[in-house]
Amino acid sequence: MKPSVPHTEPVSELLVADADLKSVELCRDLVGTTGLTLRATQDSEMTLDVLESGLVDVLLLSEELPGASDLEFLRHIQYWYPETQVIMISDHPSYASAVQATKLGAFDYIPKPLDRTLLEATIERAMEHRRMGRLALREPIDAEAAYGIVGKTAVMWKLYKVIEKVSANIHPVLILGESGTGKELVARAIHFSGVRRERAFIPVDCGALVPTLLESELFGHEKGAFTGAERAKDGLLRIAEGGTVFLDEIGELPVEVQGKLLRALQEKEIRPVGSTKRIRIDVRVIAATNRDLEVEVSNGRFRKDLYFRLNVVTLKLPRLRDRMDDIEDLVNAFLDRIAKGAGQPRKKISREAVRMLKTYSWPGNVRELENFIERAVALGTGDTLEPIDFPSQLSAHMNLPRLSTSEPARRMGRVLPIAEVERHAILNAVAEAKGDKLLAARMLGIGKTTLYRKLRQYESQRLGHLPTPISPAPTAS
Repeated sequence: MKPSVPHTEPVSELLVADADLKSVELCRDLVGTTGLTLRATQDSEMTLDVLESGLVDVLLLSEELPGASDLEFLRHIQYWYPETQVIMISDHPSYASAVQATKLGAFDYIPKPLDRTLLEATIERAMEHRRMGRLALREPIDAEAAYGIVGKTAVMWKLYKVIEKVSANIHPVLILGESGTGKELVARAIHFSGVRRERAFIPVDCGALVPTLLESELFGHEKGAFTGAERAKDGLLRIAEGGTVFLDEIGELPVEVQGKLLRALQEKEIRPVGSTKRIRIDVRVIAATNRDLEVEVSNGRFRKDLYFRLNVVTLKLPRLRDRMDDIEDLVNAFLDRIAKGAGQPRKKISREAVRMLKTYSWPGNVRELENFIERAVALGTGDTLEPIDFPSQLSAHMNLPRLSTSEPARRMGRVLPIAEVERHAILNAVAEAKGDKLLAARMLGIGKTTLYRKLRQYESQRLGHLPTPISPAPTAS
């Protein structure tokens, strides 16, 4: 019997990022009693290089580290390496810095000169916190159930950890990402896993609202404030009281409305259109855009002060082409949802079709993938989705089965079977049309349905499901 291999915990690693060698020497003395592996860096660039290894459990970070800009370096580390527990140390400690560091996710904040007993106890607590997080990650997590987001690649796990952190507070969040990456889904995840989950979540599409009515939609209006205002109406910021307002496509907001939104966020009060009274509000703001707001600020299309107000925590969502290994999970989730919604048997998808989906660049991201799956389910004739059930722009990226010039033709005597002549003609036509099946059918003078059926038959033959049809050899007279 093969002996079982006992589970061993990975060696815990402490990184000291401080130009002051006294901190390094003190931690070196502690390593012998704590069983840690110690590494040391003297500037921000070296620190990021070590963090990139993914092996650092606890980081002792100097607020005065060369190359680090105040607490912005801490913000960067918390975003990209959320599993690492960061203990801030400072030569010039202040209450304001301690509060800000804690808000940004620091495990603790310790003034210098470092007290050995306090430092040792803090490192032990941070290590225990890291071990508990590691144990939690051993349990398989259903990504579809966790926040309703699908994906198990490394970039998605990092996103889940950041969502977990920002949902525990009510600071503004700015979500960046291309169209179709799931910005509203992430916003809902932050709200419904946070402290305000029982209150309203109000999405606002800033790009879809008419500019002249946008101010009224956000802040409300009084009766008679403008033509057509036959009665008073609460704005969406008022309706979201105690909850979250999600400002989608914030980059589309007109500059004049940006100023009023900034005032509402700063002063936590709004003034409805046509009113002289101000109303106190208590809402969390999550904004999203597919634009580069820094460029918009430099071009004068977005207010710098509003950008800073929204950019307390930034989430950058990965593109689908950057997480291709999630495609199969996404497809299965879509097939489950479609079957449940339609009350029909769930369709499957072939491995060849999945491979084809992974060859496409997905400019429309997850939304485009979902659209193609829905279309394939609606138009496909079988129980399993095959490559031919998808639009031609997908199959054009795939290597279609075809006979090479070196492949010997199967002949019966000196006659090439009709079935093989037909196969050659169809596959060559599809290749000439660069995957456009409708054009190939027109070139061949046959119906599109006939072409699809033949291609499905050839695909099955290639995968070994069906024998290649061979015409009988002519008999000698």
